[in-house]
Amino acid sequence: MVSDSKRWFALALLCLTGFMIILDASIVLVAVPSIERELTFSTGGVQWVPSGYALMFGGLLLLGGRISDLLGRRRVLIAGLLLFGAASLLCGFAWSGDALVVARGVQGAAAAVLAPSALSIVMTTFPTGAERNKALGIWGATSGVGGTAGSLVGGPVTDGLGWQWIFFINVPICLLVAVLAPKVLMDSRGPGRRGFDVAGAATVTAALIALVYAVVQAPESTWLRTVLLLVVSMALFGLFVVVERRSAAPLVPLRIFRTRSVVAGNLITIGWGLAVFGLNYTYTQYAQLAVGVSAVRYGLMSAVLAATAVCGSMVGQNLVTRIGPRKVAVGGLLLAGAGTTVMTQLTATSGYFELAFWGLLVFGAGLGAGTVAGSIASLSDVESADSGVASGLQNASFQIGGAIGVAALAAVATASTSGTTPAALTHGYRVAFAAVWLCIAVGLAGCGLLLSARGEMKRPLEIAVPQGGH
Repeated sequence: MVSDSKRWFALALLCLTGFMIILDASIVLVAVPSIERELTFSTGGVQWVPSGYALMFGGLLLLGGRISDLLGRRRVLIAGLLLFGAASLLCGFAWSGDALVVARGVQGAAAAVLAPSALSIVMTTFPTGAERNKALGIWGATSGVGGTAGSLVGGPVTDGLGWQWIFFINVPICLLVAVLAPKVLMDSRGPGRRGFDVAGAATVTAALIALVYAVVQAPESTWLRTVLLLVVSMALFGLFVVVERRSAAPLVPLRIFRTRSVVAGNLITIGWGLAVFGLNYTYTQYAQLAVGVSAVRYGLMSAVLAATAVCGSMVGQNLVTRIGPRKVAVGGLLLAGAGTTVMTQLTATSGYFELAFWGLLVFGAGLGAGTVAGSIASLSDVESADSGVASGLQNASFQIGGAIGVAALAAVATASTSGTTPAALTHGYRVAFAAVWLCIAVGLAGCGLLLSARGEMKRPLEIAVPQGGH
């Protein structure tokens, strides 16, 4: 039996790992304009820096959990840390935009094995009951702080040391945890010796990459090429379904989608991923390129969204138990829509407290409440045997939505911009902010499915924190 002090020290190491993973999803948004200035990218290509990480993270997350269960969670955690650290070094030393995008993809793949390994070790280190609930609460809070810290830490690091250091700071963390892990962390495996569904992971990730590539290239490409890429993406998604039906150990058992609340909850989560990543990316571009604020100032300006998201999540948890997840999800999405409507009124000369502050504040409040509601909806009617898959699917949905959201809104802004003056850039960003409503519509469609879901909230479940932060 692991001593009490050792368990809590193990939790500290695991939370540090989780913090780093979430931080890397959000901190890079602050540095995107600096990266774009120093490295060579094709039109719209810089959006692959955040999207590449999110795509690989979301696409491989379920496979990462399976690898962790079968090969040993501590062993996989250490391997993931070494890979994440090496990829971070490559990101910092990237000599071109293409090199950085590839390295970010490797980072995302490493995160896909790190996140489920770390969370599984938390679950096996603490016995069921008050101690485990407390540990999971600390884990969830750390993830929330990671999302908030991305804006605040990224600015000073980018302006003071250079964008390369947002990646270099990962290296000592990875080495520290990797060295201490064998001494502190328990090792364990999942039940059974089932195989890996590599074909399923490969097809769904390829389908997502084709989809995002089609969206990114749309403003500069012919309609025929865009349609062909979309057809390829749909064909790969179809192949993924075939693979899952025939696999002895599928990544996602298709029976889980027979539960209407699972489909609805994941649609809500995808909608939030689309909206928050897309809005954050667009606001980064607007603030630093159109208005000309520094990375430090941008971090402070955007922190209100993360702060109100934390407050909104606490209110949302209480409201869900009283009025159900559907009403909270609808309210959160409509609040976010009101916030993004305020953002569509921005001009190149708007003062921060004139519009942006209020838009981000309202959007953040809706985000916090709405993501909690979507998470609970996606898990409420799942059988206990499928709870791990359902939680992983919900986390993957948020990351995948984020990757597509960045690509889609970047494409909208590019297609709507006819010059390089602040006014011309702002026009494109305003159109992109308006397009956030389409992302919100995806979430509202999920809420519509909840109307006919039966047996909603049959039993209380632990809330899954989206692996991506806000």
